[in-house]
Parts: sequence; C-alpha cells; structure tokens
Amino acid sequence: MSNEYILQTSGLTKDFKGFTAVKNVDLNVRRGSIHALIGPNGAGKTTCFNLITKFLQPTAGRILYKGRDITRAAPHAVARLGLVRSFQISAVFPHLSVLENVRVALQRTLGTSYHFWRPESSVEVLNERALELLDAVGVKAFAALPAVELPYGRKRALEIATTLALDPEVLLLDEPMAGMGVEDIQRTSSLIRRVAKDRTVLMVEHNLSVVADLSDRLTVLARGEVLAEGTYAEVSRNPQVIEAYMGTGHG
Repeated sequence: MSNEYILQTSGLTKDFKGFTAVKNVDLNVRRGSIHALIGPNGAGKTTCFNLITKFLQPTAGRILYKGRDITRAAPHAVARLGLVRSFQISAVFPHLSVLENVRVALQRTLGTSYHFWRPESSVEVLNERALELLDAVGVKAFAALPAVELPYGRKRALEIATTLALDPEVLLLDEPMAGMGVEDIQRTSSLIRRVAKDRTVLMVEHNLSVVADLSDRLTVLARGEVLAEGTYAEVSRNPQVIEAYMGTGHG
C-alpha cells in the first residue's frame, strides 16, 4: 500500500441479509487531495462512508489509514487518529451560542472531563481558537447567536467548524451541499477549498457541478461496485458512467 495514499480500502464489502450494498470496493485517496464519491441513488455511497468511519463493520475487505489497518477499530479511535466525519460531531447544541458549540468541540481535544469542575474562566482560554475557526468558515459575525437561529447554510459551516476543532487530517463530508441554494453552495464550495489546503477531503456529493468544480479525483459507484475512477473529465466521458446516471434520471 503506497505512502502517496492516506486512505485506502481493499475489497471492501458489506452484506445486509442477502443484499450486497457494497461489493469489492477499492478506494485510493491521495494525501492532500479532494476526492469525491459519487453515483446514482442506491449506489452504496453512504454505506461506504459508514464503513470507513466505522459506524458499520465490513463483511469482507480491509481499510487502511496512513498504512495502518483500521478495519476493526472503533469509531472514536478512528476519529482520534485524525479521520473525522463532519456531522459526526455536529452542532448538536441548538441553544448554545455558535461560539460555545465550537468551544465544546475544542474541549474534547483536551479530554472529556478536563473543564467540567473548573470555573467558567478556564474555558475562555479556548475562545481565541474558537473565534479563529469561526472566522475560517465565515460565521464569526454570528458568534453570540444561538446555533438554532443560524440560517441553514451557515449551520453547515458551523458543523464544519466543530469538526475542524478536532484538527482532522482527513475530513469526510457526507453531502455537504444537501438542501442548499446557489449562494450557500458557492460559499460552502469555497470553504471546502480553503479547508482542503492543509488536509485531505473525502466527500459524498450529489451535485455534479460541485464535484466538477472541487474534486481532484472521483470514484463512481453503481449498485455497490466501482464503475470508474479518475478526474472529472475522464469519468464524465465514460460511457458506463453516462448510462448509470442517465438511466436513473440524473443529469
């Protein structure tokens, strides 16, 4: 397994009571790249993500992260190694402020009980870093607002900020543009590009124009199997890929 790849799967397979959702998937994610996992509905993309982030155990195959076999590792252990899925640690505290949500995520990196018996002033040391993260994702102006009051697109930005608080080396984004309008999509695309400057991003995304704009490489799944892998230009010319998308009503 090459050092150029930070995350790899080999023969990754998941069966659910006679139904094979993912079959012999070999995924090679280059260090420092934005890699998209695409495919029509029911292609197995989310199952793949759940296997990589250890929310599901594979029926067969291996997962390697930085050359280390993590196939049987627990989700929290994988996150500690630097492989973090956004929305795994989402803005789950709607009535805390935007700043407090990020601060809670920063506290996790210090150990879960570290601050709970200390005075409020002790967590204020985290404010500077929290504000930096909010600034990086473009929501610093909303720092004092309860998270529940954030517009939808900004809420997703906050979720990315809480994920970045864990300082992931590989960031996994599960349909980051889902439910967004054009303006939010543009803002989130530029955010992902900024975030990817010093880390690797693996994302599942339905919006093909976003994939074309952002991705260095992509893997196309259909019926749980890899149909094609390459640049957007290469993959979009592949007759099998065109057929898989056209045959399911996708543009």
